[in-house]
Amino acid sequence: MKKWVTPHLKVIIIGNSGVGKSSFMTRYVNKHFTSRYRATIGVDFLTKEITIDSSSVILQIWDTAGTERFRSIGGTLYRGVHCCLLMFDVTSSASFAALEGWRKEFLEQAHPPEPCSFPFIVIGNKTDLENREVSHKVAVQWCNKVGAEYFEGSAKEDIDVDKAFSSAARAALLQYKKHAPENGREFQMTSQQPEKTPHAKCQC
Repeated sequence: MKKWVTPHLKVIIIGNSGVGKSSFMTRYVNKHFTSRYRATIGVDFLTKEITIDSSSVILQIWDTAGTERFRSIGGTLYRGVHCCLLMFDVTSSASFAALEGWRKEFLEQAHPPEPCSFPFIVIGNKTDLENREVSHKVAVQWCNKVGAEYFEGSAKEDIDVDKAFSSAARAALLQYKKHAPENGREFQMTSQQPEKTPHAKCQC
């Protein structure tokens, strides 16, 4: 009998500390936001069951600390990721400049199949603030350069949070189907007796 299993899609959010990775994730999964900042210690993750194009999937969203002392765990954490979200704060040009380093680190440690076509989603957070340092145009230009999709919004005001994660989930599902056994499809194990070939000779 076939056993249908809901695909588990692993998505990771990386970027500098303080850009709002935890807030963005919590807003999407729990529909909640808090203004009290709490630095992530190591890693954290939440799950959410969603439907993508009539397919039910379990989205596993991993949030990283984004600080130097925790980056050594990346090698283990990055393995098996189906889509990577690079996040920066639109009011911090330094967090935007750091994206290239985060992207390279991910590719070096994750060793994804076909790295040139691996799906990256870039998110510019905190658009509700007025002291913007990174323009939409500059962000889009960099994303076009590296082949990433760009979204910007606000976890605080719940602006385009679902939109960014929906795109990430869809890209992750495509990656899952492309590289999972049997292209991500369920299959049935069968047993078949080999045909008897009398006096067969070994072709070693």
